[in-house]
Amino acid sequence: MTDFHFSNDFTRNIDAMVYTCGYEDCKPGHSYGPAIRSGYIVHYILKGKGFFQCRNKIYRLHSGDAFCIHPNERIYYEADSHEPWSYSWIGMRGIKIQQYLKRTSFYDAPYLHLNEDPELLRCHEKMLEASMLSENRDLMMNSVLYEYLYLLTQKFPRENLSPQEKQNHYVQETLQYLENHYEENFSLQDISAQLNIERSYLYRLFKSSVGVSMKDYLLDLRISRACSLLSNSSLSISDISRSVGYKDPLYFSKLFKKKKDCSPSQYRRNFIS
Repeated sequence: MTDFHFSNDFTRNIDAMVYTCGYEDCKPGHSYGPAIRSGYIVHYILKGKGFFQCRNKIYRLHSGDAFCIHPNERIYYEADSHEPWSYSWIGMRGIKIQQYLKRTSFYDAPYLHLNEDPELLRCHEKMLEASMLSENRDLMMNSVLYEYLYLLTQKFPRENLSPQEKQNHYVQETLQYLENHYEENFSLQDISAQLNIERSYLYRLFKSSVGVSMKDYLLDLRISRACSLLSNSSLSISDISRSVGYKDPLYFSKLFKKKKDCSPSQYRRNFIS
């Protein structure tokens, strides 16, 4: 296989995206660094051996191992002079990448022994195949990335989450749920069941972390979305009411006026004028 390198536009996906991927048959003694990288990069060693240096430690690695470069960490790696390694890599960026990797053993250890896992190997192969597509390449590559991250969390989960990290995880999952389902009719019990934790515990945790109750946060979220629709669409008040989770437009208007000191219709007129 020939060497290959791919770069993507980071601005197109701020949650999680692939910004580089590739494969390389290294020559004896081939090295990189000392240097830092701007994103996370997982190198999967397919054959041969070498060493990876980071956090003032040297790790001697071989086929079946993978090492993870973290952004802004000084690193150096070098292929063995007699059995140089070949590796495939996937580089990722995004505001949620660290959050996802925190769920894996990669967060605490700079390398893992993946044992030539066929599913993870296939992800690296699919990533290279996707990078050569002429159309919708970014969609395919990012779908493979999410599959890859999911497999890492399932096969190599982080075992020692601190109580604070567990709490942060519950809050982030709740915020994500509210963002994704604000237009639906659901209860606090639905969210706590989704997270498999007690309803009263989630209520207290969310309020202490975010500063407002889930009910108030959801109301603010819905009113904010309604304001956007009033300003940027010609939808009727009834349509907007249903679009942000309220079947009764009169009840929606009452809540809106309480938050904005004007009716939805007046808000729209003020925006247009």
